[in-house]
Amino acid sequence: MLELQGVVKRYGRFEAVRSLDLSVARGQIFGFLGPNGAGKTTTIRMVAGVLQPTEGRILVGGTDLAIDPEQAKSRLGYIPDRPFLYEKLTGGEFLRFVAGLWGKNGNGTEERADRLLELFHLSEWKDELIESYSHGMRQKLLITSAMIHQPELVIVDEPMVGLDPRSARVLKDLLRTFVDQGGTVFLSTHTLEVAEVLCDQIAIIQTGEIIAHGTMEELRNHARTGAEAGDAGLEEIFLKVTGGEDVADVVHALQGSLAR
Repeated sequence: MLELQGVVKRYGRFEAVRSLDLSVARGQIFGFLGPNGAGKTTTIRMVAGVLQPTEGRILVGGTDLAIDPEQAKSRLGYIPDRPFLYEKLTGGEFLRFVAGLWGKNGNGTEERADRLLELFHLSEWKDELIESYSHGMRQKLLITSAMIHQPELVIVDEPMVGLDPRSARVLKDLLRTFVDQGGTVFLSTHTLEVAEVLCDQIAIIQTGEIIAHGTMEELRNHARTGAEAGDAGLEEIFLKVTGGEDVADVVHALQGSLAR
């Protein structure tokens, strides 16, 4: 469903993403993890068509994003980490606007919007201006707008930011249902517990390169965590492959000294 072939992104002499090759199969939640500054958000924005790669190709459902961007983008929904919205529109007007961009106006789309708004307890806010929404409500409206045109691929950058526990659970269930019905999710998050529970495949990026990729079991084998390899959690694996164990040791030592 999503394929990156030799994707590079440079800013002057700085290479944020280095010759990235990645394939995401249809019908799975694919986790894309990495430390701060690793190249996650740059990659996400290139996949969403917000940034252009310096080199390489990005294919969405077989459509080259550079050659036919309108067709490629019509097949995906994008949930960025910050909800920038048109504040002088109501929630309902914003959803109609987004749906209209992809030719999805009509009663069916209105009904779909109502169902999604109800899921996130936004129905009573449908006709209120977005400027009156809280940060969490804006995030929920943004999630709804990404699903409104029935995309095949949903790109998600830090999905749980600003969400209350109920809405976070609704989003998890929504993404899993979307995938069970044949959709695909490409998800970037710092919340490793979410990735471990949700994701079918996980790739870890560092300094612009993929350093580990596979299922949880394959990542455990890659990390070579010793006698406890069979039950190592994603946090332990992540620290192992990114070199974060040294930081963890410092924190534990500091905690020990403070406890004395």
